Amino acid sequence: MQLYSERQIEGLIMGWEQAPRATLSDAQFWRWQALLEERTGMYIPVERKSLLQSNLSIRMREIDCDDYDQYFAIVEAKPAGIMEWNILLDRITVQETRFYRNPESLSLYAQIIDGFLDDAAVSGPLNIWSVGCSTGEEPYTLAMSAHHAFTHRQLPVSYGVSATDISLPALSKAREGCYGRRKLLDLPQAWIGDYFDADENELFCVKDEIRQRVCFSMTNMIEIDKSPLRNMHIIYCQNVLIYFRKERIHRILDALVDRLAPEGVLIIGQGEATSWRNDKVERVSDNTTLAFRRRAATQHTTH
Repeated sequence: MQLYSERQIEGLIMGWEQAPRATLSDAQFWRWQALLEERTGMYIPVERKSLLQSNLSIRMREIDCDDYDQYFAIVEAKPAGIMEWNILLDRITVQETRFYRNPESLSLYAQIIDGFLDDAAVSGPLNIWSVGCSTGEEPYTLAMSAHHAFTHRQLPVSYGVSATDISLPALSKAREGCYGRRKLLDLPQAWIGDYFDADENELFCVKDEIRQRVCFSMTNMIEIDKSPLRNMHIIYCQNVLIYFRKERIHRILDALVDRLAPEGVLIIGQGEATSWRNDKVERVSDNTTLAFRRRAATQHTTH
């Protein structure tokens, strides 16, 4: 999840005859900054004020609104503003993702699955969670990797992927499971043949044997501690934490740790939470990504 880049915004406004109709004042920026952080946890520093202004102006033009305060009132109104808020949220966040993104983290993920299967450490289904799943490329990649691990060993396939995101339109796209060829460029070629059906328009749709293993649901990161998900063997959280303040990152990670099964592993991006500590987990030895394994027994409290 991220704000549109300046280059993307330039492309969106090329066809417009006018520049943004108003300048976002400091006071207006602070109101929007506070609203976004209150509702999503996403923090926009003042250095990105112009970027937020451009993102807001895209949606304001769509509904012919000239004033940031007027639009703020529209979004904040309850319950009438709920639908507009959901539309705005999808406008100002863009799902820049693809299949097999972050290969170092995915390599570690595959090693962890191998370890579970080789040691017969999981008696029931392997429970996997994709946090901030966007339009589905990540959780489907996790499912394909797990599927490959089971079938390679000629074991009965027994896993499930829970995939969560805050954007309802992104989740709708994810459930469809159909993508253009560009999204598949980083995938192993054999996986494309094994796990996708292609149509005459070069649209690649994830096969049912994979889609049926992935369950999508809406979850707000600031309410992650209320998630019903429990006893997860692997939690995969990439490219999400960078949008939050450090204190909130630590609270999110603590909540995710509490949802790990004993010996379960939390995988995050390298450098996303270098100062975080939690006595319930120990660092997984890996030089390319950041991961933590939950201890079999907990002797201490988090801090």
